[in-house]
Amino acid sequence: MDKIATPAYIRKHDQAQSYPHALYDAWVELGLLRMPFPEQYGGLGGNAVDMMIIAEEIARKGYDFYAAYSAGVFTAHALLQKGSEEQKAKWLPAFFSGDIKFSTSMSEPGAGSDVGAMRTHAVLDGDEWVINGQKLWATGAGVKGNVISLYVKTDLKAHYRKGMSLLLVGNDSAGVECRKLDLLGRSCVGTYEVFLKDVRVPCDQLVGGVNNGWECLLAGIQYERLTTAAGYYGCSQTVIDMALAYAKERKQFGRPIGTNQVIAHTFADMQTEVDAARLLTWRAAWMIAKGQDALREISMAKVFGSETYVKTAAAAMQIMGGYGYNMEFDMQRLFRDSRSVTIGAGTSQMQRNLIAGLMGLKVQ
Repeated sequence: MDKIATPAYIRKHDQAQSYPHALYDAWVELGLLRMPFPEQYGGLGGNAVDMMIIAEEIARKGYDFYAAYSAGVFTAHALLQKGSEEQKAKWLPAFFSGDIKFSTSMSEPGAGSDVGAMRTHAVLDGDEWVINGQKLWATGAGVKGNVISLYVKTDLKAHYRKGMSLLLVGNDSAGVECRKLDLLGRSCVGTYEVFLKDVRVPCDQLVGGVNNGWECLLAGIQYERLTTAAGYYGCSQTVIDMALAYAKERKQFGRPIGTNQVIAHTFADMQTEVDAARLLTWRAAWMIAKGQDALREISMAKVFGSETYVKTAAAAMQIMGGYGYNMEFDMQRLFRDSRSVTIGAGTSQMQRNLIAGLMGLKVQ
């Protein structure tokens, strides 16, 4: 990461809004994509704890670079859990080798946290599924060589937990159009709007069986939120380190500003919260590695880690003053990227609802 993702490399891709292909290729060569997968499918036999080590280090360079890594890994991990042996033998080696990338697309213009409002649908026609609809906020969907793990309704009359399915759709398929959105931050990997018109997908690209998409979603969502939580504290640590270096050097009234108690205490609070976020995530990773259900613990790590990143980035911007706001310095990028993390992969509000529900409280 230090060799390739230099400050100049990061800044170049942020400004050009271009995908970090050289960095991704290095991950492929090192085998990082293979880490949390069994050896029988070409993986390295690692577990969730191994993933936390990788996640933090990649995220230290920026959350968008981390998204380039995590989006594919947690999508492939859902395929590992719910795909057939034939599907795993076909798709996983292609992902590990870098021949394809993976992303997940669930949200729609009218269906974000409300999965039941999903309208994109697929109809069986012979030995193919025909898809029509629109997806939104799809991270990495339009990247060259990407295969979209697409959630669709396959029974419009059934409850969404009983009428949703998962299909693998190449983004170069006829009828697929990916439009990159212009967002405040995280523009390297890209967030896309996806239009699907009469897209035909072979039946063997249906994952988990007809109308079993809800089970596939649950299989992927824990790993998604776990890995994103690790990304949050990796970014937060970089925010602290960058602001701390500035506070030790920047002098006002004859002394470094970091020696002022109000700023020193701010750093103490920030580091305490980042370490707490790290430990919450490691607890959840340890539980998953032991085969335990960790949905509540993952949700806690996700909500706390994301809000910690937002808080530390805002505090660091204040400490660095005009230098933080200056586009020639990197703090503004970390601040811009932070604003997405309490929204993506499940909002903070939805995480709190989930945690409360797992405590036995029925939230209205």
